[in-house]
Amino acid sequence: MCQLVVKEIANGDEQVKADAIRIGQYTDGQFPTDSKEFAKRIFYTVFMGSENSSEATKTRAKVLADEIGSWHLDVCIDSVVSALLSLFRTLTGKQPRYKVDGGSNIENLGLQNIQARIRMMKDCSGYLTKYDCSSADINPIGSISKQDLRTFLRWASTHLGYSSLAEIEAAPPTAELEPIRSNYNQLDEVDMGMTYEELSVYGRLRKIFRCGPVSMFKNLCYKWGASLTPSEVADKVKHFFKYYSINRHKMTVLTPSYHAESYSPEDNRFDLRQFLYNARWPYQFHKIDELVRELDGEKVGNHKIN
Repeated sequence: MCQLVVKEIANGDEQVKADAIRIGQYTDGQFPTDSKEFAKRIFYTVFMGSENSSEATKTRAKVLADEIGSWHLDVCIDSVVSALLSLFRTLTGKQPRYKVDGGSNIENLGLQNIQARIRMMKDCSGYLTKYDCSSADINPIGSISKQDLRTFLRWASTHLGYSSLAEIEAAPPTAELEPIRSNYNQLDEVDMGMTYEELSVYGRLRKIFRCGPVSMFKNLCYKWGASLTPSEVADKVKHFFKYYSINRHKMTVLTPSYHAESYSPEDNRFDLRQFLYNARWPYQFHKIDELVRELDGEKVGNHKIN
């Protein structure tokens, strides 16, 4: 955006120039001529790391901030996390542990959510903490799937001069909310039980094509039928809709997104579908099971599904 502003000023757009002078608080006839200098005045970035954050992620954030020109700050939130855990121990007499340290799933999620809420994201599957780092005034990339965002990062690394984006795009997606061990490293796709490529497909079918469980199953039998059996497709669809329905309530308080795609999970408050579901989907899942039996467990390719 800063590059576009500087470009328009160079092209003689006086309105953009006046707005940039006001927002950037330029004086004495000065105005933006360099996008990085302009970004330094108006764009602030913070890396809120914890003991679970890797040095590689911290470095990537710093390098990208330098390339953009933002005013960047590295912050460690461990002391805040420790204060909350100390309060928890005082109230309950218990010390929660991460799963890799022998804790339960509830303890593991609780410890992750403390970090996430201190920081104040995958939406359809609910892979975010309500009122955490997803909370803001506007989310510039909230309507874009991870797959499309990665495509943009590859393009921007070459065409916008932010070479560090290539390394960011290539890094395995991870929330870095659990401790890193020699035999364990938290990964988004493992936690979600689905890949981002699959999630992108689910999101389009859910939003653009208004698919529920049964119609999504039928669509995916055509799309994935050459490589997956109907039973395997059914398992994936059921898994998605289970977690979609459990976490649908989070969609009602999503930060408003810049709308760039029609599959956006942020419904702009115009999606009138309910946000409380029976996560077992008894009728729909039973119907899917009937269809699986009809197809007799074979890869269906382009066979007709009634």
